[in-house]
Amino acid sequence: MSVDSVAVFLNQNKKNIEILRFEDTSTVAKAADSLGVTPGEIAKSLLFKVKDDFVMVLMAGDKRLDNKKFKEIFHSKAKMPEAEEVSEATGHPVGGVCPFGLKNPIPVFLDYSLQAYSFVFPAAGASNTAIKLTVNELEELTKGQWVDLIQA
Repeated sequence: MSVDSVAVFLNQNKKNIEILRFEDTSTVAKAADSLGVTPGEIAKSLLFKVKDDFVMVLMAGDKRLDNKKFKEIFHSKAKMPEAEEVSEATGHPVGGVCPFGLKNPIPVFLDYSLQAYSFVFPAAGASNTAIKLTVNELEELTKGQWVDLIQA
């Protein structure tokens, strides 16, 4: 169902983008290997709990979150929700979380690290899916706000 919600979202936004299916793309390394790209080109989706709300951060797959920068921007520590909370909030399972076809509206933040690539590959609602997007398409579809959240 999660992949279906991504397909519906893409269709509603008039994007003819194929949902790519593989054996397993649940981690950055597995996704990069399956797609034949560098880990940095994987747009990893990270869901965080900020007080009683959620925010989603997308960043290059080879980068790590800087907790100090996160706290400066969101005025809260970066707290990862439990797997059940992730599924309940997004409608997507852990390993397939993406910023599209979300069950509930969640603000999306795009880390500048993604701008190093012509194309990026976020998950598409399941641990064996991905889609190929330009960074501009990712920004357009997510209505994401650009931030600097990676460790230097």
